[in-house]
Amino acid sequence: MENHPRDIKGYEGKLEELAKSVGNMAYDQTALFIKTLADDLVQQTNSDYSLGKEQLATELYETASRLYYARNSMYSAWKICEPHMKK
Repeated sequence: MENHPRDIKGYEGKLEELAKSVGNMAYDQTALFIKTLADDLVQQTNSDYSLGKEQLATELYETASRLYYARNSMYSAWKICEPHMKK
């Protein structure tokens, strides 16, 4: 099995469709998805760093940091919309 496959096991759609589906979720759920992705990249960062892949680890860490920032922005959007959401 590949370490980094080119597709998502069990998902038959296009990545553009997946991105649109994630973006169309309630913003708190999109924020959670972004955070989960960032958390996974941090785990990869730690693994790559321990294997001496410092340049790769640095780039992955930077990506995760920016995703955490995006998560915070998305959660702020959720807080704006939340009072107007149907229960």
